[in-house]
Amino acid sequence: MAASPRWKVYRADGEYIASVKDPMLGAMLLAGLSEEGATIRLGHSRVAWTEGVDGNAGESYDTVAEVIRGRVT
Repeated sequence: MAASPRWKVYRADGEYIASVKDPMLGAMLLAGLSEEGATIRLGHSRVAWTEGVDGNAGESYDTVAEVIRGRVT
C-alpha cells in the first residue's frame, strides 16, 4: 500500500481539503481557492506556505514550490 502524499492543503478556516505529491499541485489548489490564510503544510502541522502572507500562489506555481522546498530542506 502506498503512503499518503506528504503535502497537505488547508483552507483558511483550518479545514483539511487535500494531500498532494508535489507542492506545485498544492499551489494550484490555493490559487483556485483564492483564500488569504489558506496553507500548504508538510504533514498536518508544519506550515510551508501561507497564502497572502508568503505571496499569491496564482502568480507563480513554480515560485511557491521553490519557496516550500527551500523551507523544508
